[in-house]
Amino acid sequence: MHVIVDFTVVPIGVGVSLSKYVAACEEVLGESGLSHTLHANGTGVEGEWDEVFAAVRACHERVHAMGAPRISTVIKVGTRTDRDQSMGDKVQSVRDAGG
Repeated sequence: MHVIVDFTVVPIGVGVSLSKYVAACEEVLGESGLSHTLHANGTGVEGEWDEVFAAVRACHERVHAMGAPRISTVIKVGTRTDRDQSMGDKVQSVRDAGG
């Protein structure tokens, strides 16, 4: 099943700056080959369900390996069965509507 996920990984116990952990997750997503987009408060990623959630798990594993003792992650998940839709399609739909 195709899924679009928006997620935010928040390492806990590592200080205030989280940039290096976000960069590590971006690297994981790049290695996965999944389509993804970083934004100010998280990352959008799309692909097959198992591949996307394997990548989220790999982000957790990488951040823990970097020394984060605890991680809190917020995940929003969207699926459709009526038609194929990408993250880009969703954004373009809003732009076409005048947004």
